[in-house]
Amino acid sequence: MALSRLLTRLPALEGSPCARCTLASCLGGGRPAAAQSALQSRLVGGSRRTPPGRCQLFTSLAGSSSESHTAPQPEDSHLFQSILSGMLAPYWESTPTAEAAVNCLEERYPQSLIGFDHLAFRTFGVEGLGIASVARLFTDFGYTRRDALDFPAKKLRAYWYSPPDPDLPRVFISELKVEELSPEAQAVVLKYAGGPAAAALLGKYGPMSSLLGVQPWCTPSLDDWELLSQESEYAAWVLVHGYALNHTTIAVHRLEGHEGGLAALNTFLQEQGFVLNDSGGITKASPDGRLLQSSTVADRVSYCFCGGETQLVPGAYIEFAERLVLPQFAGMQPREVGEQHRRDGFETASADRIFESTTLAARPDEV
Repeated sequence: MALSRLLTRLPALEGSPCARCTLASCLGGGRPAAAQSALQSRLVGGSRRTPPGRCQLFTSLAGSSSESHTAPQPEDSHLFQSILSGMLAPYWESTPTAEAAVNCLEERYPQSLIGFDHLAFRTFGVEGLGIASVARLFTDFGYTRRDALDFPAKKLRAYWYSPPDPDLPRVFISELKVEELSPEAQAVVLKYAGGPAAAALLGKYGPMSSLLGVQPWCTPSLDDWELLSQESEYAAWVLVHGYALNHTTIAVHRLEGHEGGLAALNTFLQEQGFVLNDSGGITKASPDGRLLQSSTVADRVSYCFCGGETQLVPGAYIEFAERLVLPQFAGMQPREVGEQHRRDGFETASADRIFESTTLAARPDEV
């Protein structure tokens, strides 16, 4: 029996939060019919969309070893690259602005390999889920948890993870402090992500949903999404996107032939018609001035709620980061400078403004 027919014949899931939630709607993740058809094609072995030509997860599979980490073995790196490529496939499909931006960079810098500085995920901070549920995948491949970041106004916490090799992307994982939401908002989150199976199953297998571009829980109702949107745009985003990549970040300092740093790149992107997040200024700079960041406003994507209503909701976006050389390595020749010689880590104030990329998409009249 064809998968598409099988999905439509399955009954509603017992105890699901939405009476109309079937396995088909759960797998579809609120996508319109055409997108669900594409999803089903992928599930039965159809082709995936490939990323822009020279956009690289990392420079080489094995990478070069660093003093503080053990580089993955080639077979481990191949598996890791396959997993990340799987996570990126739905991202390219649902984030046309990101693909367009990378295509522009490929055309402007034809000799350059365009690499990622970091990847970012959002999660609900409930038992069994949250940061730890995503981090497990990366720590198994040698990533190390680094600094904690706290965002009291947004009710968020985060950690970033350094890779086992400087050629690999960093990972930034945040979670919503669900316990600080109103009782009504907490009830909505727990309705989808806090069931008895959450700790045992969602936390363990939920991140796999990002490989297929589906949600780890049933398609929410429009009422529940609107309730969360009024209190926390972040919560509403996670409700409809689950473990999907929130954004990727291009390493501007790796663009061969580029001059003028992030400021020049921002100007170029705006000239090409890209709308950048201007919260706190187009360029978000760390206090030491050595970490510079900017981002596009998130794309708005069509989402079909479990009641059949379709609405545009904030999707993913793309960020750009420039890490300047640390003072102690200022005398090195440019060709000798590696990622380990540049400013590392993240800044809470800058990250707080980058979060606004989806907030601005939720208020299109203000962009």
